[in-house]
Amino acid sequence: MIRRYALAVGVGGAVAVIDLVTKRHAAANFADAPVEVVPGLLSFTFVENPGAAFSLFGGAGPVMGALAVLVTGFVLGTLRSPRPLLEVIALGLVLGGANGNLMDRVFRGPGALDGKVIDWVELWLIPTFNAADMSVTAAVALLLAQAWRTR
Repeated sequence: MIRRYALAVGVGGAVAVIDLVTKRHAAANFADAPVEVVPGLLSFTFVENPGAAFSLFGGAGPVMGALAVLVTGFVLGTLRSPRPLLEVIALGLVLGGANGNLMDRVFRGPGALDGKVIDWVELWLIPTFNAADMSVTAAVALLLAQAWRTR
């Protein structure tokens, strides 16, 4: 059990640090002018998102913050029982993604859980997102792969 927690928390911590560092970089470098990396496909821009991942549900920040706290508890509780390695890694990615955005909600607003999340990657038709959002999306893909493998 300790190994599962250590791996998931380690992955989650790494994701949260990467998310925090990249958001600060975006705030410092893309707030004034977006940077077009691949014209029409990929650009880096600074967006303050009061809603959910991929700029969905605008204004639902406090609800999303509360959900992040619940998700953290759920993930930690889930890790109490044996899980395949891929699932433990995916749960760590969820943990990191939820807490990466939760830190913005806690530290970037005037009240509890009402801070805006920094999004900075704009990819063609997909709304602007960040490393935390990428982490949760990757976790879903891993969990689907794990479920498919065990069928």
